[in-house]
Amino acid sequence: MAASTKSLTVDSCTSNGDWTVVLPRRGRQRRKATKVGILEEKQEAWTPTDSQTDPIRETKLMQKMEKCIAKIGSSKFYHTFRDQIETSVLDYFHRVLGSEIKMPMIIYGIGSIELYEPPCLQLSLAILMKRDFSWIGNIEVFDPILSVSESRVLEALGCCVISINEHGRREAIKPTMFFMPHCEAELYNNLLHANWKPELLSNTVIFGNSFETYEQHLSICKNSPIINSTEHILAVRRFTSEFRIKTVSDDYYNAFHDSSWHFFGPVHEAELQFINS
Repeated sequence: MAASTKSLTVDSCTSNGDWTVVLPRRGRQRRKATKVGILEEKQEAWTPTDSQTDPIRETKLMQKMEKCIAKIGSSKFYHTFRDQIETSVLDYFHRVLGSEIKMPMIIYGIGSIELYEPPCLQLSLAILMKRDFSWIGNIEVFDPILSVSESRVLEALGCCVISINEHGRREAIKPTMFFMPHCEAELYNNLLHANWKPELLSNTVIFGNSFETYEQHLSICKNSPIINSTEHILAVRRFTSEFRIKTVSDDYYNAFHDSSWHFFGPVHEAELQFINS
């Protein structure tokens, strides 16, 4: 369906409880989120499930990524996206950076860049941002479904594959960008939970699903299955400056629809106490 006619359904709940705004996760089954399960997740060592390298497969995937980077780099979508950063949100990035020169980019939940187009487009956007903005530092990537070939191509593209499943719980000790388009709600919630201190939130930038849309959805769908995964998302809204991006054309709708930049602060410790974090 064309992006110009497709609406983001936030005013109704589907019969099976799914939220129609956010696409299903790419390449792996969704697991039912429970509050206790999320909070008890521990960081664990990770390696790809396959163990065989395949040079031919890697070459094909690298060529695919190079074409994708070139395509999106020359698109109206990317020019609009870059212009928005330079005109609307650059001051927010500078505020987060403070005296730091660079902020690393952490990519969670990228999905399979070999099997699906949206992850290729999302990764291409991240790589182009690093190319065009000198204040973006190293790129680290994690998704538990990444294969050996995908991991090797990511490294060849200048990214570092994270060897620990952090479940989104990276603390922003220094200014950090979290690049998370179309991740599950619990991953954003985990990230906010791990950074539920004023000094950590002020170091945090999130590119991902619109928190405003989560709030709108849950105000209508009181029994939504994602309710237990959004406690911190809803609580942080009062401290959030959100900037939605424009997808511009159908070519980039599936990869980036309903995506926003999120900046947090100023926040005081007392304002965070009503949530038991």
